[in-house]
Amino acid sequence: MNTKLQTPIDYLKGVGPNRADLLRKELGIFTYQDLINLFPNRYLDRTQYYKISQLQRNNADVQILGRLVGFKEVTQGKKKRLVGTFKDDTGAMELVWFRGYKWIKESVKLNTDYVIFGKTNWFNGVFNMPHPEMELLSEHEKNLRSAMQPVYPSTEKLSNKGITNRVMSKIMQQLFLETQGKFEETLSEPLLKELKLLSKAEALFNVHFPKNQELLARAQFRLKFEELFYIQLQLILKNLIHKSKIKGFTFDKVGTHFNTFFKHHLPFNLTGAQKRVIKEIRADLGSNAQMNRLLQGDVGSGKTIVALMSMLIALDNGFQACLMAPTEILAIQHYNGLTELCTDLNITIKLLTGSTTTSERKDIHNTLEDGSLHILVGTHALLEDKVKFKNLGLAIIDEQHRFGVAQRSKLWHKNTSPPHILVMTATPIPRTLAMSVYGDLDISIIDELPPGRQPIKTVHRYDTNRLKVLKFIKDEIDKGRQIYIVYPLIQESENMDYKDLMDGYESIARDFPAPKYQISIVHGQMKPADKDYEMQRFISGETQIMVATTVIEVGVNVPNASVMIIESAERFGLSQLHQLRGRVGRGAEQSYCILMTSHKLSNDSKTRLETMVKTSDGFEIAEVDLKLRGPGDIMGTQQSGVLNLKIADIIKDNDILKLARYHAMTILKTDPRLIQPEHRVILNTYQQLSKYKNIWNYIS
Repeated sequence: MNTKLQTPIDYLKGVGPNRADLLRKELGIFTYQDLINLFPNRYLDRTQYYKISQLQRNNADVQILGRLVGFKEVTQGKKKRLVGTFKDDTGAMELVWFRGYKWIKESVKLNTDYVIFGKTNWFNGVFNMPHPEMELLSEHEKNLRSAMQPVYPSTEKLSNKGITNRVMSKIMQQLFLETQGKFEETLSEPLLKELKLLSKAEALFNVHFPKNQELLARAQFRLKFEELFYIQLQLILKNLIHKSKIKGFTFDKVGTHFNTFFKHHLPFNLTGAQKRVIKEIRADLGSNAQMNRLLQGDVGSGKTIVALMSMLIALDNGFQACLMAPTEILAIQHYNGLTELCTDLNITIKLLTGSTTTSERKDIHNTLEDGSLHILVGTHALLEDKVKFKNLGLAIIDEQHRFGVAQRSKLWHKNTSPPHILVMTATPIPRTLAMSVYGDLDISIIDELPPGRQPIKTVHRYDTNRLKVLKFIKDEIDKGRQIYIVYPLIQESENMDYKDLMDGYESIARDFPAPKYQISIVHGQMKPADKDYEMQRFISGETQIMVATTVIEVGVNVPNASVMIIESAERFGLSQLHQLRGRVGRGAEQSYCILMTSHKLSNDSKTRLETMVKTSDGFEIAEVDLKLRGPGDIMGTQQSGVLNLKIADIIKDNDILKLARYHAMTILKTDPRLIQPEHRVILNTYQQLSKYKNIWNYIS
């Protein structure tokens, strides 16, 4: 690696201590290397000169050749502005400055040829250009000017302190002069040949000073490929090292617990997908490497059975298992589900949450340590130091994106050796993201629903159709079904939400009067005990309608509930809508999801609603969600390593990502330690990246 690239940015001619300080604080640029990796976020095509008569009212950046013929100061209220008249041989326009005009008046020459550049506005029948970039024609012709001009990321502070885009371009030119544009190659010869890639030096030059659109496209492809390639290499290597170094417990037998359950207590036949996943998990558990697997399955696809059967293998080999869920409601549900499935098996299962009493806790601690407690289900209460297992063999984490990385590692240290880890999620993670965020986990997918489930019918209705919707609800209740009505929750305005919910509740109570109809209500401001009481009434069928905020999003299982009505559906994200819809359709009856909205909808809202109506495939929905929201929002902050990309975009560059992963895997399959001569350059680059963590600080 060019050691010069590790030089602090202060030493670059034209930067100096003050500018260096700003570049560090505002853009995270510490070294020459950081500066070279500050890629432009757009380009202005300076190949064309417009005549004033050709200007269009389209707010585009244009460049015009002409002369300033005069200035006037205009005062409006307390504000002053400087207006210049700029002419060419086809007409006249105005140049406007709201600040810094003393300097402009002193330094700009009248009646001299200038090239101006900027955005044009149409105002009072005349085109104007606020704060144009101006360059004397004589200077303009001398400069190292590529045909297209890069626009670098900036901040308000940088602009205010005079570090404009032009200054950034000058600094970048200086960097290329000092390094003579010599940058060491970071990809192997065979890769460059096979993919017909530009060399590293050509790619960097053409991304900062592109001669034309085609060279720019090739430069970007090369740099995006490289960035994604090294991230994939890192994740795949991590997985390989994990498997070779971190020995797991070998569960070599499948014994009585598993077989008895499989032969005599399975509530329904396993789907092909469930069988495939159990097979993958069994292979991991018997391989003497620690399992690290992500299990993705849509709402209702039967992950719980897979989790239980994995735990039974641990029990058959003399180990304990635990299942950790993000909320108390979900933990209770897992506990109830597992207890029910294991009634006739000789297994002890306990529940540990924030509400567990002291005496129950004592009992759990004791039976955990002497090994007579086989399965512990709970919330992050499982992570407390007091919770010690005799021999934890398998830890299952549900909805893992709600747990931070630190919490996961705590589970590891409950033992002398790390337990096998199975991470479950009902939030389908698009393939693209899974490859980048969970690239170091092995991934299993349950992609079919259990037999007897009918697809849920989803429709979008406007508030004006409300009477028809009410009639439909009454008909369903007459058939003996139950209904959810969900209101959105916007954290900032709990009072307003509460009011929406209460208004909704009151109008529903008018339309569905007691004693014929009973209504439950659940929201975030209730005490847990009251929430549970209302939930229980609904689960047991005492109430036909459950009015709620999104607290019911995850995990409530009421097979008799067949209609989900989502009020102000435009205020929900796609994955939330999909999760809510998954609360119905759990029995054998036809279920419905009705999305209610007003007529005023943004384009994104329309896309979300259309997607919901069109498909119930969680992966397809997740792909659309990713396109609308971007990766950071979907993964939450603890996965923000995804965001530190310098040039690639894992959504738009999905194809390059797949290509990069494919090549990284192929190379590591044939040469896992990267010791073959042609891979030397890849190994060196990889080691440098690990040493100078400034290219991406990948979180995992």
